[in-house]
Amino acid sequence: MEFVQPIRDKKQIEIMKRLLKASSMRDYVLFVLGINSGLRISDLLRLKQTDVQTVKGTIKDRIELREKKTGKMKNFPISDTAAKALRDYLPGVPTAAPLFPSRKGSGSITRQQAYRILNEAAQLAGIKDRIGTHTLRKTFGYQAYQAGYAVERLQHIFNHSSSRITLAYIGMTQDDTDEVYLNLNL
Repeated sequence: MEFVQPIRDKKQIEIMKRLLKASSMRDYVLFVLGINSGLRISDLLRLKQTDVQTVKGTIKDRIELREKKTGKMKNFPISDTAAKALRDYLPGVPTAAPLFPSRKGSGSITRQQAYRILNEAAQLAGIKDRIGTHTLRKTFGYQAYQAGYAVERLQHIFNHSSSRITLAYIGMTQDDTDEVYLNLNL
C-alpha cells in the first residue's frame, strides 16, 4: 500500500469540492463526508441511506456504525457541511440503498473506484502529493489539528495508541522535520 498525504491547503480542498460537485453529487458527498468524519473508506462505502436519513426524510444528527477494521462502535455527529451536502444529494438515493451506489450493479462503489475518483479530482486541483482513499481520513485529522484541536482528541478519534503515532499519521512529524531543514539556514 502506498503512503498517502492529507490535503494540507484549504484552497485545494475547496477546489476538490467544486470539481467533484460539478461531475457527480455522489462523489462530492463521498469527499465531504470523508473529510468531515475521519471514517475509513471501508466504513464510508458501507453506509446506506438509512444510516444518515430518518424515515421522515430529515438528516440524522449522528452516524452510528461498527467499524469494519476494529469491530468497535463509532458514534459521532454529522457536521453542518456534511448535512448540507447530504440534504442536496439524498433525494436521488432510494430508501435503504447504498449511500454511494455503483452505476454497475446494486452495491456501493468499490474502494478502487473511490481511489480513481479522488485521484482524478486531485490532479485537476493541482495537488502534487500522493492522494488515496486514506487521504480523506488524514485530511480530517490534519485540518482538525491545524484548527487547534488537541492531538489527544484526535488520538482518541483515530483509536491510536499514542499521540506520536497520531502526529505521524496526519503528517505533522514530516512537516515539523521539514521546517527545521527549511528554516535553520546557517
